[in-house]
Amino acid sequence: MAAIRSDAGASRRLLRAALQGREDLTVLISVPLLIEYEEVMTRAQHLKASGLSRADVAGLLDALAAVSEPVTLAYLWRPTLPDADDDMVLEAAANGRADAIVTFNVRDFGAVAEGFGIAILSPGEAVQLLETHNEKE
Repeated sequence: MAAIRSDAGASRRLLRAALQGREDLTVLISVPLLIEYEEVMTRAQHLKASGLSRADVAGLLDALAAVSEPVTLAYLWRPTLPDADDDMVLEAAANGRADAIVTFNVRDFGAVAEGFGIAILSPGEAVQLLETHNEKE
C-alpha cells in the first residue's frame, strides 16, 4: 500500500526495483496474496489517496505478477499472526523460502517469522541492503 500511496518512499523504490527485474531482488507471490493485494488496493480510500483507477491497479498487479516468482502453498500456518491477512504473507514467504519479509509491521511478524528463519526488514532497511549490494558490484 505504501508504494502506491507515496511516490517518494522506500516502498515505492522497492516496487520500482522489482518491476525493473533487478536480479538481486526476488518478489514472491501466491494467488491468495495477489487477490488480497487487489482487494485492499482497490478500496475507495486507497484509490483516492494513490490517484489510481481500478484499471491502473490491475495493470500494476499484472506487472508485479509478471516479475514475481509464484509460490505454491504446500503448507498453511494459520492462525499464526494477529492479523489473518498477514498469515498469507508469512505462508508465501515460508513456502517460497524467502530470506526476508519487507513490511512496516515489524512488531507482528518479528518472532514468528524468525522461527521460520525469515528476517523482517522495514522498507528502508531493504532499500539500504539493495544499495549496499549495488555498491559492491
